[in-house]
Amino acid sequence: MTTIHPTAIVSSTADIASDCEIGPYAVIEDGVVLGPKNRIFPHAVIGSGTVMGSGNEVHFGAVIGHTPQHKHFSNTPTKTLIGNNNVFREHCQIHRSTSATSATTIGNNCLVMALAHVAHDCVIEDEVVICNNSLLAGHIQVGSRAVISGNCVIHQFSRIGTCAMVGGLSAVPRDVPPFMMAVGNRPCLIVGLNAVGLRRAGLEGESRNKIKAAFRILYRSGLVLPDAVAQISALGSPETLHLAKFVQTSKRGILAGPRMDDEATEEIEVAEG
Repeated sequence: MTTIHPTAIVSSTADIASDCEIGPYAVIEDGVVLGPKNRIFPHAVIGSGTVMGSGNEVHFGAVIGHTPQHKHFSNTPTKTLIGNNNVFREHCQIHRSTSATSATTIGNNCLVMALAHVAHDCVIEDEVVICNNSLLAGHIQVGSRAVISGNCVIHQFSRIGTCAMVGGLSAVPRDVPPFMMAVGNRPCLIVGLNAVGLRRAGLEGESRNKIKAAFRILYRSGLVLPDAVAQISALGSPETLHLAKFVQTSKRGILAGPRMDDEATEEIEVAEG
């Protein structure tokens, strides 16, 4: 049975499934759709046009689906689509899209930590972690299992690839290729492969060796980009084909890597608490 605290403000047009819990002073606006077993903590706000799957947690003061911070937004109905089993921690913000033909989208099993901001029209795939105070501008795409560490800023229209990791305090102006680690602020550079992410994704043996070879081709061979993409594609694994397509379709360009005379560090280990 759904439990709604008497101080919560819930629109009569909201569609709330069974077994939800809506805490004190929470606000559920017009047209919101909540699937089963969602938990909305005190003072959280679920904005108009939000459709949420099942088993999500929206913690104290979090704002999901509010209007975008965009000067030309005309206050038309737009959307925020949330999957299943996500956790939105204290005072994080997810803003809805700027157009009725698009949606800000969060996949499944993501963790958005306290005070993080995901702007309008972003697409966040499954099992992504966005750490405290990180800021994602509009129209950013984040691939599955990516990790964005604390206090990072990501430029609008950038892409963060599958299983990539962005180190803390980084400022990312371009695309971060899949499986790689980006660190730094003016410049932000690719410093190696995300070893922890590769293991967690179950990539071992030949798959991992081909990803290492692709890193060498892309960042250590000195080849021009079209030739590097062709050689990476020729490696033939699903991961390297995915990487080649990501690089080939980049509109902002990918982050640079270490200088050719630097010692190559192919896999970066990160201690995690």
